[in-house]
Amino acid sequence: MYDYIIVGAGSAGCVLANRLSEDPGTRVLLLEAGPRDWHPFIHMPAGIAKLVGKKGVNWDYSTEPEPNLDGRKLWWPRGRVLGGSSSINAMCYIRGHARDYDEWAAQGASGWNWDSCRPYFLKAEDNSRGAGEHHGRGGPLGVSDLIYTNPLSHTFIEAAQQAGHALNPDFNGERQDGFGFYQVTQRQGARCSTAAAYLKPVRGRPNLRVITRAQASRIVFENGRASALVYSVAGRGAFCEAAAKEILLCGGALNSPQLLMLSGLGPAEELRRHGIAVRVDLPGVGANLQDHLDICTVQRCTRRITYDRLSDLKVALDYYLFRRGPGTSNVAEAGGFLRSRLAPDQRPDVQFHFVPAMLDDHGRNRLPGDGYTLHACALRPKSRGRLRLASANAGDKVKIEASYLSDPDGFDLAMLKECFRLSREILAQPAFAPFRGSEIFPGEATQGEAEIEAFIRRKAETIYHPIGTCRMGSDEGAVVDPQLRVRGVEGLRVVDASVMPCLPGGNTNAPTIMIAERAADLIRGAGAAH
Repeated sequence: MYDYIIVGAGSAGCVLANRLSEDPGTRVLLLEAGPRDWHPFIHMPAGIAKLVGKKGVNWDYSTEPEPNLDGRKLWWPRGRVLGGSSSINAMCYIRGHARDYDEWAAQGASGWNWDSCRPYFLKAEDNSRGAGEHHGRGGPLGVSDLIYTNPLSHTFIEAAQQAGHALNPDFNGERQDGFGFYQVTQRQGARCSTAAAYLKPVRGRPNLRVITRAQASRIVFENGRASALVYSVAGRGAFCEAAAKEILLCGGALNSPQLLMLSGLGPAEELRRHGIAVRVDLPGVGANLQDHLDICTVQRCTRRITYDRLSDLKVALDYYLFRRGPGTSNVAEAGGFLRSRLAPDQRPDVQFHFVPAMLDDHGRNRLPGDGYTLHACALRPKSRGRLRLASANAGDKVKIEASYLSDPDGFDLAMLKECFRLSREILAQPAFAPFRGSEIFPGEATQGEAEIEAFIRRKAETIYHPIGTCRMGSDEGAVVDPQLRVRGVEGLRVVDASVMPCLPGGNTNAPTIMIAERAADLIRGAGAAH
């Protein structure tokens, strides 16, 4: 028997496996539905471009048809490999704004205000710049400046300054707003996923067992307590392992709520529809789905300096022999945060990612020639979606109803228009003059409000930040309490991005790691929520 069973070896699960197994008397089982993180494209940062659509390490989700996005099914890649999405993401290390966490606490997630969360960001971090007021040194997670950056990324930062925006060398420092280069979750030019940071150094612990290709199907309860987990390995068998203390769900915003529902915890009507016995009626399971919707402006480049037509062989040789060159790039090298004219408070409400290559359909549609892409997303959308079961079979993907642009007052659409306007404004600055070719998306002819709106509905995509489907709070509608314990049962917690009450102002990987670091203390009783 194990003390803890962790379901999902992603951004949160690897952290918990490391921290809980620090006690040699504690037995930990970590289950991951995907394979080992052996693929070289995972570890070479620029390999992200080659991982697109690679089903062996990706759950390969798609939404249901989105009514406000021309009925399109949007592709949602999620990591299905040791390290989870931290093994396939763009590695941008962003915490968000301090007020984001104070907002969590104000919404009922007591003990999750900025002052309580900040120490866990620092505990996780091993920043190449060293320790200081805003950064940690010596933690498991490598955070570094990029070794190599494309000349166009420097041009973008210059253009942003010409447009009137401040330079910011550290988005996680004194202030978030401004433009500059991202720090990335890398160590010495290699991706530092949570599998590399937290799991690899402790794989030899005799009290930690890791099983890959293990698909969880349901939680077993005895006398109201989560006592065991049923799972298969590589599609075979129905194994059952008992947990003496707790079962910890770390499957992310899609898989954790699905497993809860398959185990009888969720909206009663939804469960009965699929013949699942209702153990606890929790309407909040699968609800409150939030994501950052993103719009890309794509421009041709008149010089061959982009990443569109690099020699794969030269990039690989430079990387593997010398750990240098474009292979060390996260591709989305530069970016920024600003406060738009629609911002309701003083926090930045728009984020940019600049890519010195042409991107269409997440890079799955390769465009000929050379160009560059500017991503822009609204950081605090009002639209809310939900998840529904496809069936009572754990192997059937959950149905995703993202409900983008569904807020009744039209705020989210207005924000996407603002994101696009600001993108064009930056790309029109003199710094880009030596490189600027024709605009590919949406094209110079797209000028009027109706045309811009049509472009957004036709081309907007996720930027991979789903959260909120097992919301943390103190009210009866919350799925987990502020100690991440599932309401109505014992011995069961959710520890991943699904517990976030609302989106942080930025990328979600670093906040998910923070949640797991703090959860480890909560589980061990060292940092009870207050």
